[in-house]
Amino acid sequence: MVELELNRDVVGIVIDKMRQFQAKEEVTFPEDPMSPTEDWAMQTLADHADDPVLLELSSTVESLEPDQQTLLVALMWVGRGDYGVDEWDEAVAEARAHWNGRTAEYLIGTPLAADYLSAGLEQFDA
Repeated sequence: MVELELNRDVVGIVIDKMRQFQAKEEVTFPEDPMSPTEDWAMQTLADHADDPVLLELSSTVESLEPDQQTLLVALMWVGRGDYGVDEWDEAVAEARAHWNGRTAEYLIGTPLAADYLSAGLEQFDA
């Protein structure tokens, strides 16, 4: 059994704040970004830069050590179905290889990220 070395309370806070932010009517994600290089996630964040829920969410994720941020991303990928729990080490290695200090932006800019994180936790509990 793989052990999740990530504070579940922090994951719960991230999920809760992400749901609060993404549930707001004015927050939208394009179904099909105009180009692969267009940074629509950054634009979404810029449009809501003064939102207190977004600020708290960003602060929570950014306060995590890089290793914890990579675990959070890997957990989202497991919940999204990109990896299974049995592929946890591979998911973590991939997240670590792509870590760039913009984890908060990546997670917040991912539609359904809260659901994916929740599903990832459920898979570890199964």
